[in-house]
Amino acid sequence: MTVLDPPGVRETGVTAMLPSLEPLSLIADLSGTESLDASVLLELYRQLVRGRRYNLQATALTKQGRLAVYPSTTGQEACQAGAVLALERQDWIFPTYRDTMALLVRGVDPVDVLTLLRGDWHNGYDPRAHRIAPLSTPLATQTPHAVGLAHAAALCGDDLVVLAMIGDGGTSEGDFHEAMNFAAVYRAPVVFLVQNNGYAISVPLSKQSAAPSLAHKAIGYGMPGVLVDGNDAAAVYHHVRQAAEHARAGGGPTLIEAVTYRIDAHTNADDATRYRDPAEVEFWRRRDPVTRMEQHLRERGLLDDASAERIRKEAEDMAEDLRDRLGADPSPAALDLFDHVYARPTPQLDEQRSMLMQELDALRRTNSGGVEEAGQ
Repeated sequence: MTVLDPPGVRETGVTAMLPSLEPLSLIADLSGTESLDASVLLELYRQLVRGRRYNLQATALTKQGRLAVYPSTTGQEACQAGAVLALERQDWIFPTYRDTMALLVRGVDPVDVLTLLRGDWHNGYDPRAHRIAPLSTPLATQTPHAVGLAHAAALCGDDLVVLAMIGDGGTSEGDFHEAMNFAAVYRAPVVFLVQNNGYAISVPLSKQSAAPSLAHKAIGYGMPGVLVDGNDAAAVYHHVRQAAEHARAGGGPTLIEAVTYRIDAHTNADDATRYRDPAEVEFWRRRDPVTRMEQHLRERGLLDDASAERIRKEAEDMAEDLRDRLGADPSPAALDLFDHVYARPTPQLDEQRSMLMQELDALRRTNSGGVEEAGQ
């Protein structure tokens, strides 16, 4: 290759990079999922049911004051279940603040998943143990981190792929474009999954992008783009797995846009009725990812009443356990405030920690003395 040769196009071809005009679906056709193992389809359904129940319980706990905020994924469960189950155990996930269900699917304790949103600890889980970066509240800032880890792993010869999760609003941020460009140039093993739920809080997609689809943006960076039905867990699983295998084989990154819908408000602090038509919400309720998967499995003879009831019971037990444990008041240690702020604490942080220790010791002595005096 010379400096005058166009990058990427010769190897892959422009047409191969372009997404379809309509979102790809598998469960729309009874035979569409025959290439997937029945155990995979049943596990997808199980995770959808757990995720829906988890969303309902977390929303209720927020209304009771047990969580500071909760961004629900009701309606988007297929994106998170399908994408995470498509990965291998050694692969990394870089989630946004809305991707708590993805952590649940990965196997993180539900209480640990919600600890950050409870507001009394930095992060509820060990990112290295689970291979999940902390939930990112700033939009798109996790995507350059995801690409950096993937590129470093490739340089070290590690067999892993990184899933960078982002919403449609995040694609309007500069970090997203920098991450996409770096990943494509260095063929980093990354799968970018855009969950297009139609709104960046209250801003509709039509006011964010004039592109035919967000997946079409992939060709501008020199990577394949895939447009998929985000309410079809089987389709999300299939295409994320294909993209992960492509990346693992050295083929570089892929951008997948999963078209879905956020049924609930942005968070408990949002009033979605101010910017959404009820008819629009009702249209998407009829495309509910849980109902669609259940109907598909029953039509294929892969799910009966007893199995469905067993899965619902398991989800209900999980919700009860979550309710009980998050309902108990925590007893945080005050000095934990200074832990994990920096890898090497600054002198100012050490000074503040020392001051707080002295104040706590003084308070403890006062309280102890008060007890002793009262006993005399």
